[in-house]
Amino acid sequence: MRIKKSLTGVAVAALALTTLAACGSDDEGSSSDDGGAESADIRVWLNGTDTPQEARDWLKKTFEEENPGSTLTIEQQEWDGLVEKLTTSLSSESETPDVVEIGNTQAPTFTSAGAFADLTDALGDLGGDDLLPGFVEGATIDGKTYAVPYYAGSKYIFYRKDLLEKAGLEVPTTLDEFVDAAITLKKENPKPANFSGFWFPGQDWRNGAAFIWDAGGDLATEDGGEWAPALSSPESIAGLETAQKLFTEASGAPKDGNEADPWTPWCAGEVGMMSTPGWVKGLIEDPETGCPDTFAKQMGVFALPGSDGSPAPVLLGGSDIAVAAKSPNQELAQKAVALMLSDDYQTIMAENGLTPAKESLASLLGDDEYAQATVAAASNAKLTPAAPGWANVEGSRVLEDLFSALAQGGDVTELAGKADEQMSGQLNG
Repeated sequence: MRIKKSLTGVAVAALALTTLAACGSDDEGSSSDDGGAESADIRVWLNGTDTPQEARDWLKKTFEEENPGSTLTIEQQEWDGLVEKLTTSLSSESETPDVVEIGNTQAPTFTSAGAFADLTDALGDLGGDDLLPGFVEGATIDGKTYAVPYYAGSKYIFYRKDLLEKAGLEVPTTLDEFVDAAITLKKENPKPANFSGFWFPGQDWRNGAAFIWDAGGDLATEDGGEWAPALSSPESIAGLETAQKLFTEASGAPKDGNEADPWTPWCAGEVGMMSTPGWVKGLIEDPETGCPDTFAKQMGVFALPGSDGSPAPVLLGGSDIAVAAKSPNQELAQKAVALMLSDDYQTIMAENGLTPAKESLASLLGDDEYAQATVAAASNAKLTPAAPGWANVEGSRVLEDLFSALAQGGDVTELAGKADEQMSGQLNG
């Protein structure tokens, strides 16, 4: 009942967003036609800790230098519960932030609801065809674009070189070899008791999706404009069975835990392999995190291999940025977005392991094994379904519940069926 009640609140608020955005469009136009933006405090919502402090400082300093009399305030939000918080805030003229970061998988729902300002005319100045095309496509409806890419982050495998060598293992080249290596590492390292050959917390559907896709399954499919869940297909079931095997035989991570802070178990010597974004490297190597040299210096990386030996179709994660439709400061908000997509700002992001929003800046990631793993992982990466109600799916946590139940040994077919039943009322908004 709690999940259903929460979902209802999201849907009702999304409908309110549509109405309010339509009512406020005339006011928004006048703010950018009066010959110049008035001074204001621009509120920028950034989520989690992905954006490095150097980038935050640069954004605030540069914006305020270029817009005398105006200020920029960064307000950090948490990913957990973000959909509900955004839905409420973006529908209120008094509470709305001016610029928001949103997960690229959540953008379609908010663009469909009219929560974001139309950025189509500004695309050329923001990067145009140089912007990551999948992210632009996911935020485009009826030929109009309402959000732009902020950064991307394909996940790849971090592994302990010393532990693979000790177990007599080579770097896996197929998914079967990867699963076998993960199970072997778990068996070869009985201490600590929570050691993971492959660190796989129970709620981690974002890594779990790769096994579904590799088996030929999907989270949802579209037919004639209508979206339907697809977790019960034979192919998806096969992928979920692979995930369950890793949960039960290779992972010592909490069966009901999430994938936050992966560097913590790594630095505690509890991980043989894990799938995380590239920026985690900096946290592992940062002396302030307290990661012992052994666990940092023995670190290697490779792209998760698929069943055919090519890179597996991992989830292309990342974020979009958008201007709130109800922001009274449209011109200044767009100036902030332009700075966040500038080469200077995106260079800072790339130097901290985040795939930049512009394809031309990909070389800034470097040419070492980490950069090579990033490129390989991105070569076959996928996005979540571009269904208008996908944010509702994520907000209801149906996938977290599914994978956590799998980790605890539940029946795969039965659990997939229940998840599909719940998703069927969410996908189309």
